[in-house]
Amino acid sequence: MNYLIIDGAQGEGGGQVLRTALTLSMLTKQAIEVVNIRAKRKKPGLLRQHLTCVLAAQQICNAETAGVELGSNHIRFAPKQIKAGDYHFAIGTAGSTTLVCQTVLLALATAKQPSTITFEGGTHNGMSPSLCFFEHCYLPALAKMGVYCELTVTKYGFYPAGGGKWQLTIYPCETLKPFAHFAQPTKDAKKAIKVLVNKLPGHVAKREISTVKQYLDWTGAETTITRVESIGAGNSLQLHITSDTHNSIFEVIGQHGVAAQKVALKAVKQVKQFTQSAAAVEEHLADQLLLPLALAGKGEFKTSEPSLHSLTNAEVIKTLLHVEITFTQLDDNLWQVSLTDT
Repeated sequence: MNYLIIDGAQGEGGGQVLRTALTLSMLTKQAIEVVNIRAKRKKPGLLRQHLTCVLAAQQICNAETAGVELGSNHIRFAPKQIKAGDYHFAIGTAGSTTLVCQTVLLALATAKQPSTITFEGGTHNGMSPSLCFFEHCYLPALAKMGVYCELTVTKYGFYPAGGGKWQLTIYPCETLKPFAHFAQPTKDAKKAIKVLVNKLPGHVAKREISTVKQYLDWTGAETTITRVESIGAGNSLQLHITSDTHNSIFEVIGQHGVAAQKVALKAVKQVKQFTQSAAAVEEHLADQLLLPLALAGKGEFKTSEPSLHSLTNAEVIKTLLHVEITFTQLDDNLWQVSLTDT
């Protein structure tokens, strides 16, 4: 069998190389051999989250695999037909369930029937897109491209305890449509401050909200404090800005020993950088949109300076789809992301 070799040490050298390669392997029916997996991480190779990604991909397309075990830095993956069904993927740690989901979501959307997946593990760890970002930012963007999903949360899983549980139903999508336009938020755009808390004093959320209102002058912003179900203590501060086309979320996950004001000021900084850039799409959504953009075959948007994570993701997409995502600098803070054939 002819395997396309993907170097996991390229660019950022993290788990995104593996996840994007798995998704595109399933969609293109191209067998892949991923080497040097997560080579630039402190603990290289497959950790539980990444192992779960491979096993999930293997299960939905009955792939032939080799080297799929904890700590492995080299796997082979030969996909077969993607099949709809009811699936259950548990990480066993606080590792990101949303990243596992993103590995298989677009592949299952091409199936002829709906699929329902139950995920167990982490939902908010501060090192990857949270379940809230996934639900209120990424999924609505996908829906405008023709991929429709329904999400139900049973329990949140904050780092380090994990223990989250949620379910996603993915409906078939015959053709992924290009996102027609991403509008930059106006000064009058709707703004909201949302805080999730569990097993923490009530003043934590109130201090975060008051700090945000003070430093961003968001006195009229809608505010919501939600006590959620989770195993361990948790805190998620989310600042939402809604443009005419999509929602941008700036989220900071609270950590033990970090003051509420410090958490809030970190989120404030993210918002200020975004608004000063005049971008339409914030950094994290920009990264997540690269794969749908490439699969749709057309599209562009303006964002802030692309991260190494995004640049690496674009290179993996180019290798498997033979399309090039270009990042053109427009000024000191603004870049244009576009799709071209190679």
